[in-house]
Amino acid sequence: MFSRPNGEQKGGSSMYQVEGEVETIIYRNEDNGYTVIELSGDENLTAVGIMPMISVGEEVILTGVFKNHPSYGRQLSVSVCERSMPSTTAGILKYLSSGAIKGIGPAKAAVIVREFGENTLEILENEPERVAKIKGITLKAANEISDRIKAAFGMRELIIYLGKFGINGETAVLVWKKLGNRAITEIEENPYILCSEGIYVPFEVADRIAVDKKFPTDSRYRVAASIVYVLNHNRRNGHTCLPEEKLAATAASFISVEKETAQSALDDMVQQGEIIRTIINDEAFIYTPSLFQSETYIAARINMIMSFPIPPAQDLESKIKEVEESQGFEYAELQKTAIRTALQGGMLILTGGPGTGKTTTLNGIIKILKSMGEKVSLTAPTGRAARRMTELTGCEAKTIHRLLEVAWNDEDRPVFKRNERNMLSCDTLIVDEVSMVDAVLFESVMRALPMGCRLILVGDTDQLPSVGAGNILSDLIESKAVPVVALTEIFRQSMQSLIVTNAHKIVKGEMPEISVKDNDFFFMPCENKYRLRETVSALCAQRLPSTYGFSPFDDIQVLCPGRRGELGILELNKVLQAALNPPSKEKTEIELDGRIFRVGDKVMQTKNNYNLLWVKENGETGEGIFNGDVGRLEEIHRQSGSFKIRFDDKTAVYDREAIMDLEHAYAMTVHKSQGNEFEAVIIPLYRTAQKLKYRNLLYTAVTRAKKILILIGNTSELKEMVQNNKKTRRYSGLSYFLKEMKASME
Repeated sequence: MFSRPNGEQKGGSSMYQVEGEVETIIYRNEDNGYTVIELSGDENLTAVGIMPMISVGEEVILTGVFKNHPSYGRQLSVSVCERSMPSTTAGILKYLSSGAIKGIGPAKAAVIVREFGENTLEILENEPERVAKIKGITLKAANEISDRIKAAFGMRELIIYLGKFGINGETAVLVWKKLGNRAITEIEENPYILCSEGIYVPFEVADRIAVDKKFPTDSRYRVAASIVYVLNHNRRNGHTCLPEEKLAATAASFISVEKETAQSALDDMVQQGEIIRTIINDEAFIYTPSLFQSETYIAARINMIMSFPIPPAQDLESKIKEVEESQGFEYAELQKTAIRTALQGGMLILTGGPGTGKTTTLNGIIKILKSMGEKVSLTAPTGRAARRMTELTGCEAKTIHRLLEVAWNDEDRPVFKRNERNMLSCDTLIVDEVSMVDAVLFESVMRALPMGCRLILVGDTDQLPSVGAGNILSDLIESKAVPVVALTEIFRQSMQSLIVTNAHKIVKGEMPEISVKDNDFFFMPCENKYRLRETVSALCAQRLPSTYGFSPFDDIQVLCPGRRGELGILELNKVLQAALNPPSKEKTEIELDGRIFRVGDKVMQTKNNYNLLWVKENGETGEGIFNGDVGRLEEIHRQSGSFKIRFDDKTAVYDREAIMDLEHAYAMTVHKSQGNEFEAVIIPLYRTAQKLKYRNLLYTAVTRAKKILILIGNTSELKEMVQNNKKTRRYSGLSYFLKEMKASME
């Protein structure tokens, strides 16, 4: 084994090439090819990276950067892995005996190598009929061995091929799963196939391959890919569709071609069914097929609910009276209207800000339904929102993913076991925090909704919309196709809270009341970023815990408008980690990509991981840790490279790769906090990015606080956010589809 610099740089570090034989496979993730190997030599070297289907006995040339891992020592972080298959009979025997090819063990390997010698691998791949002549190997088995070798060799070639264009191994594995043995051929015919659904290689990367292959700049493939790219980019900004005129112009500008060229490609794509054109309010809009399906299905299903109403509950007024007597108070008239509407039809949207009685209204509805013998299911988008719903109603609430029994397909995309062929078992479904639910997820809910089941949607229209595409709650309300009850009265007990009254002031564009002492809403003027950091740190570590008895980890949350900047979450998490969980000999820690993870850290999952196993204290097991879940890092095991993390009532064990989807959560963005509530919330306002200075974001942050809210910064920035009511428009067609369907039924 030897290594040499290859003259390249990666992130300021020198790239090295290492040649050697694979001695041991220490760890492998079969889904994405992430592998830890040991190369043989005088001093064994550990290498980590995407190296799928690599096997003991192979000769490899690895390109990467040397890193000093605090637990595992010097390692090569591999960016490119090239194989030169063993050519000697001894090397081939070792390779096949290792189990590299399913169906060949040590005994069978010895017989095959004795028969074919140094030509073994070539014959196994290309001449299965010769292999089938060996005693104990059928032609079917020989063909299967041939296919497995082609797959192993093909994936390796693909990783090397794509690596030349800067595409990492994990993405190469996705490409292989999607395109198989013809991957390289198809990419060379149309590099932009890499931008398709299920792969999502950036357009610029596919463009580099196209330039290398001398594709014309106005090729149909390139223009079509730019159209899909613009649609997908805007999907990430919340749009389910785009005006055709805008889409054609943007795509043409993006790749510097004439608008007519883009329009021609767009027309062709519509003809081929690659995209969908539909008219909304006399204007042509373009959808991807999946999002068009989501919005039209939602509209059709809701139209069906409204067209075939559920028989109303009997003796409703007496039932409301019974609930009032059992709870010791009388409902306001709007609350009674909400209860009547929910129980007299198939669907209700219940909205209202903090302190307006949504929870007490909901509890009344649930009690009456249960007294009628109905089965009620409760759900919310996030784990914390579901737990809060459970606490407030006394009934178990599940996350939407858990309710629908999430699984995943071969492309690691979520699929749900509960659907139109296996519907939910309930008479009424109540969905909380609907503003957070995007179009695709809501479609899945509607597909699993049984016929004749009531649907009650609860939310706050003044909060931020979903991260994913769609504007479900606002679109449903705007369509006027569904009964809506908006609770507006702030009840007396809630009026004593400045958090509640100031939240309503902010919604109206009024400055919050900040001069009152001994209440729950505070503003601390601060113009200096260093003093602001110190103040946030002191509040979390000393002042709030000592004054109110709050836990710095469980009760206090710092919410920032953005990730970056001098007081974004990236900077504040470093400051707060040092204050709340400083290093000590008793705490194991590890550095990953410049971040230190330490036992005791508060961490958050940043991507959905449907494969991650968890176990509850009662022994219940399941799969899936989701974007936004917050936990505590309990254990770091240096030898196995695993990390044990507790998420409220369950624990999950992360391998070296899975932990890369974690980040510290002492501070989090307002977007990530949606669906959660905290005893105390601290909001630093300091040179916030202009695009984040708007009313809805401030309102959402303020309404996360249950007992204490502290704003720190300058008054002018607070005023700017309160006055900025500009809501970014989201292009969607759900409201229009609902109106059209309703009109067609009248």
